Amino acid sequence: MKVAIYANEGRRSTIISQRLKKKFADTHFIYDEKNPDIVVTVGGDGTLLSAFHKYAAIIDTVRFVSVHTGHLGFYTDWREDEIDDLVVSLQSDNGQAVNYPLLDIRVKYQGLAKAVNYLALNESTLKRNSATMVTDVYIGGEFFEKFRGDGLCISTPTGSTAYNKSLGGAVIHPNLKVLQVTEISSINNRIFRTLSSPMIIAPSDWITLIPDRQSDYILTVDQDTFHGKQIEQIRYKISKKSIHFAKYRHMQFWRRVQDAFIGNEFGN
Repeated sequence: MKVAIYANEGRRSTIISQRLKKKFADTHFIYDEKNPDIVVTVGGDGTLLSAFHKYAAIIDTVRFVSVHTGHLGFYTDWREDEIDDLVVSLQSDNGQAVNYPLLDIRVKYQGLAKAVNYLALNESTLKRNSATMVTDVYIGGEFFEKFRGDGLCISTPTGSTAYNKSLGGAVIHPNLKVLQVTEISSINNRIFRTLSSPMIIAPSDWITLIPDRQSDYILTVDQDTFHGKQIEQIRYKISKKSIHFAKYRHMQFWRRVQDAFIGNEFGN
């Protein structure tokens, strides 16, 4: 098996990644950062997001497993004191995986002949830099509304617990291959109206945004930011690709949500 380690720059993460690399060498794993079968991330959910984008070109063939060096995240299953157990699990690996849907983003920029494609694990947002964002919203090719406000957030089911949740969006189980559209401070008055509610979009449909012709839009794809080009159109759809996690043990999704947002303080 070919393995790679992707760690953040924190001191604890660096120490753990060095320990892991030595254990992989001692147990005769092949260390291959360019074309690994398994990527072990060390850090938190942000580290996993960065690793996902680094290996997006081989997303069909690589699996991820994460060690957290802080609080338990939604993508990190192993603690730093469980390194030995993780290596043993990798030694007995039989290809098991849990798959989560991704967001396909297709952007047409003014002046470019071809659209630019991105993949997101959590979400993508469109905002304006210094004024109200105005954009036509289409669902499945049919005009739905003209949105005015600070912006729109389009998220995956796993991303529903991230920025989307802070905007009042619903938490969605990752077994549902849907996308969610959540408004960011929409304008609703006697003249301008939006739905003013999160929307769950079926996997067979897609969301198209056609913004007013301005050049100061800011597009985000997970933690990456793109600006400076005039956007003609953005299409969002559930991707045919998925991210694959090597799951040797699995925390039930709603237990993970409970642990992250509620905790046991008021439990039995």
